[in-house]
Amino acid sequence: MKIGILQTGKVPEQLASSHGEYPAMFQHLLGPYGFSFETWAVVDGLLPHSPNDADGWLITGSRHGAYEDHPWIKPLETFITDVFTAEVPLVGVCFGHQIVAQALGGTVEKFGGGWSVGPTRYSVAGADMTIHAWHQDQVTVKPDSADVVGHSPFCRHAALLYPGKAYTVQPHPEIRDGYAQGLLDLRAPGLVPQDRIDTARAALGTALDSDTMAAQFATFFRTRALT
Repeated sequence: MKIGILQTGKVPEQLASSHGEYPAMFQHLLGPYGFSFETWAVVDGLLPHSPNDADGWLITGSRHGAYEDHPWIKPLETFITDVFTAEVPLVGVCFGHQIVAQALGGTVEKFGGGWSVGPTRYSVAGADMTIHAWHQDQVTVKPDSADVVGHSPFCRHAALLYPGKAYTVQPHPEIRDGYAQGLLDLRAPGLVPQDRIDTARAALGTALDSDTMAAQFATFFRTRALT
């Protein structure tokens, strides 16, 4: 099964040599499941010709906001709706979660509660999971077609299931502690409040459930359901 990765953001230059770009992180995350992969750098204006260019699609995270005026945002939204029409399974993570919701009539905006960073506890599909978070934007109004299947006290719409079509999540199962530490060192200062940086640093080393979420992704790609 071929998974098309739609890359909507880039790793900071200082971290790319040691951690790779986002598509590589997802290939590592989903490596045990026997998928093949091809990447389209949407952030550079490169989109697939057809939803059928892959057997499933994954939209990565990004430092950009879904509501920002970048020339690739509207074409990506059109592609998302085409994927839904073609009934090719779609997974979205962080920005991917948000842009799918926006494309289908939901609302994405900067959350009044600020940033969530570092290992964070979520309830997803009836299970408690600790996954890395890195976001200020949230889906504040979900599309009518989406069912809420994950949440946290900080994030009401942390996972959305579009039955038979898409599964999208706010947390980052592809992020491991080393990359999170790099983000806390390079991107967080002056952007994320210091108390939240300190809390995230203290939580590094917490056991993560990233592989459990990866298994959900793999199941959804193959069955278009979570179980």
